[in-house]
Amino acid sequence: MAGVLDGDLGRGIARVVMALHSRLFRATGGKVGGRLPGVPVLLLTTTGRHSGKKRVTPLSYLARGDDLVLVASSGGSDRMPAWYLNLRANPTVWVQVGKQKRQMCARPATGEERAQLWPKVVELYRGYESYQLKTERRIPLVILS
Repeated sequence: MAGVLDGDLGRGIARVVMALHSRLFRATGGKVGGRLPGVPVLLLTTTGRHSGKKRVTPLSYLARGDDLVLVASSGGSDRMPAWYLNLRANPTVWVQVGKQKRQMCARPATGEERAQLWPKVVELYRGYESYQLKTERRIPLVILS
């Protein structure tokens, strides 16, 4: 069973689960799907870098004042998440937190920001620490302003 979720089947299952999560989130204004055990969740809408289509991804986040911090972990996969590649190509995104929707601008955290924020995201969700150990890539953090 190990490694199954890293392949095409796993990505397909993840797409179905994320689509269901997003529908429930939107239908309930975030009452369902807006929080997983101890972790707040938002909906991030990016523009596909190849297709130009809108892509919605539920993600955990860390609030930092008016900014939001995202973790491009992809569960510790060696592949960057598609949402991250999409926002690098087009940094204008839409975010829904609960019922509130707003347009934001995304940028990768600087090295200094990442060093400061990484312990805070690990405190939010301890799994990020093990994700970083699973991959050779340095998991990026994204600041939404």
